[in-house]
Amino acid sequence: MRKYFSTFLMRWKMETQYRGAALGGIICQMVFGLILISIYRALYLGNPQPMPLSAIVTYVWLQQAFFRMLLSSDNDLMDKIRTGGIAYEMCRPVSLYGYYYARIMAMKLMGSLLRAVPMLLFASFLPEGWGIGAPASLPALLLSLMGLVLGLLCMCALENITMGISMRTIDFKGFQALLNLLMTTFSGNILPLTLFPDAWQQVIRLLPYAQLLDAPIRLYTGETPLAQAGQVFLIQGIWLCVFVCLGLYLWHRNTKKMIVQGG
Repeated sequence: MRKYFSTFLMRWKMETQYRGAALGGIICQMVFGLILISIYRALYLGNPQPMPLSAIVTYVWLQQAFFRMLLSSDNDLMDKIRTGGIAYEMCRPVSLYGYYYARIMAMKLMGSLLRAVPMLLFASFLPEGWGIGAPASLPALLLSLMGLVLGLLCMCALENITMGISMRTIDFKGFQALLNLLMTTFSGNILPLTLFPDAWQQVIRLLPYAQLLDAPIRLYTGETPLAQAGQVFLIQGIWLCVFVCLGLYLWHRNTKKMIVQGG
C-alpha cells in the first residue's frame, strides 16, 4: 500500500501547483451558482415547489463547491493511450488499476478542496435566500460527510472504468462526453433531482450518478431522514463494489491484450 500512498501524495502535491486554474474555477463557479440561484428564485416566485427555496440554494452551492469531483480526468493517461505511451506504463511493477485509482483520487480530492473551501466561505456570508444554509443537524452533517467520501470512492472507480474503455477505442472523447452528460444531469448538477417528477425520482435515486453528490446533499439538508442513512450507504456501497469489480476486469483484460495506437 505504501507505493499507492506515495502515488497519491505525489499527485496531491502536483495539484497544488495549479493555483491560477483553481482561482479561475472558483470565480466561474461562484458566478454560475449565483445565476442558478437567480433562476430558481424566479421559478419559486411563479410556482413554489415542495422543497423550500433555502434548501435549493444550499443544494446549488454544495453542487458547485464539489463540481470538480464530478468532472476531473487523468489527462496524462489519456494522452498515453492516444500516443501509445501506455505500453511503458504496463512495465510498472504495480497494479495499474490501483496506481491510477490513487492518482485520480488525489486529483479529485485536492481539486475539490481548493475550490470548495473558499466557495463555501463566500456562500456562508451571503444574505438569506442567496447563501448556503446550515446542516439540518450535527448528525446530518457527519453522515453527509460519510456519504461524500463514499461518493468520491464511487466516482474514482467510475473514472477508472472510463479509462479502461478508452484503452479499447481510438478516440475516447465521444464516450467521455456522453459520460459527462449523464453524470451532470443525473447527479443533480444541472437540475436538483428533487425537482424531477416523483415517478422519475424513484428510478434516478437508484442510479450510480445520484450517489455521487445528490445523496450526501440530501442528508445535509435533512431531506433524507437520518433513519434512512443506512439505506443510502448501502446503495453507495453496492455501486462501489460493482464499479471496482468491473474496472478490475476491464484493466485485467486490457493488460492481457492491447492494440497500441501511435507511438
